[in-house]
Formats: sequence, C-alpha cells, structure tokens
Amino acid sequence: MNFSQSFRLAVKSLMTSKMRALLTMLGIIIGVAAVIVITSLGNGMQMMMNQQFESLGANLIQVSIFGRGGGSRTIQPEDMYALAEKYPQYIAGVSPYVSTQAVVRKGIDEFKRTSIYGVSEAFYDAARGQALSGETLREGRFLTYIDVERYQNVCVIGSYLEQAAFRGDALGKTLTIGGAPYTVVGVLKEQARSEEGSGDDLIFIPYGSALRANGMADASLYLFNSTGRDTASTAKGIIEARLFQTFQSSDYYFVMTSAEMMDAMNTMISTLMVVLVAIAAISLLVGGIGIMNIMLVSVTERTREIGIRKSLGAKGRDIRGQFVIEAGTTSAVGGALGIGLGILLAQAAGVLIGGMMAGQNGGGGFSAVPTVGAIAIAFGVSVAIGILFGYLPANKAAKLNPIDALRYD
Repeated sequence: MNFSQSFRLAVKSLMTSKMRALLTMLGIIIGVAAVIVITSLGNGMQMMMNQQFESLGANLIQVSIFGRGGGSRTIQPEDMYALAEKYPQYIAGVSPYVSTQAVVRKGIDEFKRTSIYGVSEAFYDAARGQALSGETLREGRFLTYIDVERYQNVCVIGSYLEQAAFRGDALGKTLTIGGAPYTVVGVLKEQARSEEGSGDDLIFIPYGSALRANGMADASLYLFNSTGRDTASTAKGIIEARLFQTFQSSDYYFVMTSAEMMDAMNTMISTLMVVLVAIAAISLLVGGIGIMNIMLVSVTERTREIGIRKSLGAKGRDIRGQFVIEAGTTSAVGGALGIGLGILLAQAAGVLIGGMMAGQNGGGGFSAVPTVGAIAIAFGVSVAIGILFGYLPANKAAKLNPIDALRYD
C-alpha cells in the first residue's frame, strides 16, 4: 500500500467518526493556537518597542543616579552641563528629567492625573523637531535657556490639556501648578487620543521649578543626546568616567544608551516568549498522548482487519506505515485548525491591546500578526508529535500475529 492509499484511508477514518477525531485533535488545536497567539503578541510587542526606540533616535543616553556615594558625594545639573561643554564633539546636549506631582487647575477645573516633568531647553532637539522622549510641537515654542536659567513660570502642555482646559486656544493663557501661575508657551501634537491620564495629559516646566516643588537640590535622572549614532558609545564612556570620579563606585549610577535599552527590552521579551511557548507546548504533548490513546483503541478495534490484510500478504511495514500516516494526518489536520484559530485570536488580541495602548501612550501601531516561520514551526511540530506518538500503536499493529488477529472477536 502506497502513501496516497494510506492517506485516503486516514481521511476516511477521520470522516467516519468526526466527533471522536475532533476530540482527539483538541489538544493539538489548543497547543498550536496558543503558540501562534504568544509568538504573534511577542513579535508585535517587539516591533512596537523597536519603533518607539527608533523614534527617540540612537543618540539618547539615559543616566540614573541612585544615591549620594556615602552621603557626601553628589552630582548636580551644573556638573552635567560642564561635561557637555567640555566634550561638544561627543555630547550634543543634556537635560535633567524631574518628575513631580502637583495640583493643576484652570479656573474651577482641576486635573489630578496630569503628569508634570521638569526639563531643560536641551530636552527639545530643534534640528529633529522632537523632544528626547518623542513628543513634537504643534504650535508655539519649547522652553528656552532664559526660561530655565531664570526659573520662569512657563510651560508646554499636551493636547489633552489644551482641549480640556482651554477649549483649543491655550497659547499665552495661564494655568496654576501647585498654586503658582504658569503661562503656556507651547502645545504638543496629539499622540495618544487626547485622553485624561494618557501621553497627551502632560506638562513640561523648567527643571529648577520641578526640583523646588519636590524640595530637592539635585536631579536623579538625566537625558543626554550624543552628536551622532557613532559617538553614543564614546559619550557613554565619558559620562561613566565622570560619575565614577565623583562616586568612586559604579553602585550609585547607571548609564544606558537607547540601543542598549532596545537590546535589553528585546532580550527580555524573547525570554518571556520562550517561557510562555514552552508552557503552551505542554498542550501539544497532551494532544500527542491523546492521539496515541485513540490510535491504540483504533488498533484494538481493527485487529481482525489487520489479520486479514496480513493473511493476504501485507507486510509489517505496510501496517505500520498505514497507522503512522493516520496519526500524522490527524495531527496535521489539528495543526491546521489550530493555526486558523491562533491567527483569529492573535488578530483579535492585537486589536484589543492596540486600542488599549493607543488610549494610554500612543501605542496604536501595535499589531499581532504571526510570522510565516512561526506558523511553519507550529505546524511541523504538530505533525511530528502525531507521528512520534502514533508510532507505538502502529508498531504494535505491525507485530500482531495474523492467526491471533483473525481469532480476535
């Protein structure tokens, strides 16, 4: 019996008992669908994160300072400015990045979820028309050196505040932050649907004002901008050397370029995907055990048929091949159904997660589309599991004694 004949018999057997075949394939279907969904979401997350990091540019360097180096050693914003002035060929600019909390009011309206950040004029790259965190101006201007140096009460707001507090006309108007009046000098472009608490519900003020609001003298986070992609590593080394000079230990600070941030994020997501796929693969093993169980039952039910075929000259390899092909066909059909289900679930999850992220931080570009490689691997593994777990029943059928098989009732 050749392959095509065995395949037709396998399909006929599946069609004869559709419900039993579906229940047999259920483990394979769930396992393959789970693998497709997990890999699709993981790939979508990686692509979205890479796009966000690329939008920030490869020149960004983030510096976090954790302590005071024994209680007396500190880094002040002036020290970071001096470093940028000393190495202009490597460092294009630096800005403290100070997060603060205060009550934002416009008249009787109060905005409790607005994010407030203190930055310097270098936070906005005029050449790229973009802030170091990715925001762009829609109208007005960003903070200037004079604003920062003189602690002037000016601010740049997001599109949500412009609409909610000023009805679309914010330039030159004032709002209060922590009770102090601030004049709006710039409005950012919409990037997160202009919803409360989203990436459009924010304010940028001079970092000195934010430090005063926090009751602090020094910033714990700085954003540097290197002069180019090729100088980012050198700039990082210069910054680390300066920090080590002050703290005499690398335990008090952490420096990372945007490329390193992206690599670290990709590694973390990839590791998480491997763990989740391994967990989902358990369903495939369960499905394989189900196929083996049903094939053993099938061998028992068709013992007389096997005895008749052997008495007519069928060899053990013919019997073995027939049952292996039947097991492989069962798992292949289950894998195909699992792929279809996985693609549908991945697309639905992508739309749902993309909508949620768009409402929070402008992540509307998220999409969960499975790759051809993931589909091929999932299908190949499902077929391989069917063949592997179907071999034992097939081998048992091939070794049956034709006389004993004919006597079986």
